[in-house]
Amino acid sequence: MSSGYTCRRCLVALRRSSSFNRSLGHLSLPSCRSNSLRSLNSKIARASISTRRPLSSPQEVDLNKEPYVEPRSPPGFSETEFPTDHRRVILEQNNLFHPFSKSPIPEIRKRAAFMKQHAYCPHPDHRQTRLPTAPDDPEAKKPTTGGAAPAHVRFECPDCGIPVYCCEDHWADDYESHVQVCHTLREANEDDHDLRSGRLFSEFEYPGPQFSEAQINMTNWDTLLYTREFSAIDDDRRMRQVTRLLTYPVTIASVIHELSPYNINKGGRLTTEGLRSMSALRYTLHPPKSGAGKDIKNLKPTAPAVRLFILGARAESSLPRDVWIQLAHMYNDVSFHLIFIGPESMLNRDHEFPLPDRTPENPFGAIIEDRLGHQMKISTFVEYYHTMHQSGIFAPFDPYFDCFVLFHPGLGHPASEFEWAETIPMLLETKVPIIATGYTEWDMYRDLNWVQNKVGGEVDLLLEPGENRFRSLRWDLNDLDPGDVSAGNWGVWAFRGKRYEAQRKYEEDEAKS
Repeated sequence: MSSGYTCRRCLVALRRSSSFNRSLGHLSLPSCRSNSLRSLNSKIARASISTRRPLSSPQEVDLNKEPYVEPRSPPGFSETEFPTDHRRVILEQNNLFHPFSKSPIPEIRKRAAFMKQHAYCPHPDHRQTRLPTAPDDPEAKKPTTGGAAPAHVRFECPDCGIPVYCCEDHWADDYESHVQVCHTLREANEDDHDLRSGRLFSEFEYPGPQFSEAQINMTNWDTLLYTREFSAIDDDRRMRQVTRLLTYPVTIASVIHELSPYNINKGGRLTTEGLRSMSALRYTLHPPKSGAGKDIKNLKPTAPAVRLFILGARAESSLPRDVWIQLAHMYNDVSFHLIFIGPESMLNRDHEFPLPDRTPENPFGAIIEDRLGHQMKISTFVEYYHTMHQSGIFAPFDPYFDCFVLFHPGLGHPASEFEWAETIPMLLETKVPIIATGYTEWDMYRDLNWVQNKVGGEVDLLLEPGENRFRSLRWDLNDLDPGDVSAGNWGVWAFRGKRYEAQRKYEEDEAKS
């Protein structure tokens, strides 16, 4: 059938199928394709495991470890709690709910043991174990002196399967508080089991570049996935899994794209200063047609790549590169240079990219990935940003080509604010937009208040804080406090260093007269 008699969506499907078969080479038989796709989906699924900020959850998950292989029993635990069966476990979609300690997945049983070792019972009969970090923090209900001694969680709620209290009596007595998050905890329980169920994750098959004539709609997740030619997702759980990964590139695109849902209209949250900064970026991201051709006569100069500095990078730096390339696919004529910076930017990837030696040619030991297509390049620096800024390695900065991104930075968190005290003033000096996100509304406003208290007089707010339209729809647990649930990139806001407009003296005199 000729292309003239084939609809556009069928052509896209055929193109994906042919490009996939070419990538498999001689493994083009259906059975080999299925096995290769299952392996690819398995890697992507493992990458969607949540990692909270290090000081809130010290447990680290190896994103590249082969699933379903039982590790040896950790010190202090018997073989009865961790039976060593080296079988692969396949869970059906109607059999995803299991108590964490009795889960058929070894990794989840190990996670339950970690919770029971480190998480404390939230019942108000116990004394405080830490300072409250939010108004609705259960620690605020506990007495600072007196009361029962702190106790670790042991009892698993039969409704959500998460160890949440030290005993059944405390669970029943405080059930009115627990029921507010019980349904969310059960949902997170089933989503974690689904990631390791062994099913084929068809939602992780991503489309290619956007047609130049096609427009994307950034009203919400449904309209974006539809206009970007994603395969239809008609299940809430599959939607939660796919948004857990895509929330990182799409959150950036939703702010800097010319079709951004954030504007200066009523309720749009974009400020006047924000429009000025975003207009500079959009001038580069959406260039006019240059009329360039393939011959020497019609060659046109190419603009430099747009640099996105992702500071304090953790889980986002280890995402599959197919996820980040989705950002480039939203722009036809622009290339991106993603720069991950942070001491944990290579976490769980040491065996994939051994850290290079620091030499005069590579003073900060950069790891460069430049074979991701003509529109994407990724550099990773295991270093603090303020150290690199002082060396001038990234200077000069240009508001038309540069942007900073802070995913869940914890600017106002008591345990991490000292790490940002030296960095934030340097970011403000560049006058480049800074996009920041937060786990929860409280976390987002805590960061905003910290910035305003530290350098409030030198800050222009570009995007007012509020809920992110493209937040992760999947909820994540804090292993140190199982009742603390959050969503990746729940809120988003933006700011930059204050710009002072120069005015000629004779203009001031004329204005006075």
